[in-house]
Amino acid sequence: MSEPSDNDRLEAIFREHYEAVLAYAHRRAPAQVADDVAAETFAIAWRKAGQIPREPLPWLLGVARRVLSTHRRSTQRRSRLRDRLSQTVEPITPIDVSDPRLSEALSQLSERDQEALLLVAWEGLAPREAAAVVGLTQTGFSVRLHRARRRLRAALERDAVPKSSADRSPVTKGEAR
Repeated sequence: MSEPSDNDRLEAIFREHYEAVLAYAHRRAPAQVADDVAAETFAIAWRKAGQIPREPLPWLLGVARRVLSTHRRSTQRRSRLRDRLSQTVEPITPIDVSDPRLSEALSQLSERDQEALLLVAWEGLAPREAAAVVGLTQTGFSVRLHRARRRLRAALERDAVPKSSADRSPVTKGEAR
């Protein structure tokens, strides 16, 4: 009798042990993750067919354990990155140009500043997408957007100062009134 081929052996291992690997993953992770872990475990088994020992279940569970560990680390890294980004990224708020003060302040800005603000506010683009529109890196566009917001804020604050008080010269101490 001849030895079974690697494909036949892998198919037999899959039929015999898939449910045990899936149950192992389900006891340690949510259903969707468990399904992915089981699939990845057998994908690794397929690539490393020559390394599978005569008793494959312990080896398969060890692979599933490492796949789960990698998944947890990736999830934690993404979560930490999301937290860091939410603390550093300025939230995008739409610009309502129906306010004449805002319209006036916006008109005082350069075309570059207006474009940066309006791509995000009117077009609803994320900084990454707006950066592609103007041919910048995401970082470069984010800097431009930050500066444009700062200039718009300053223009709004300048316009908020009543004209009559801005035209008057300040009275210094000792001057006659």
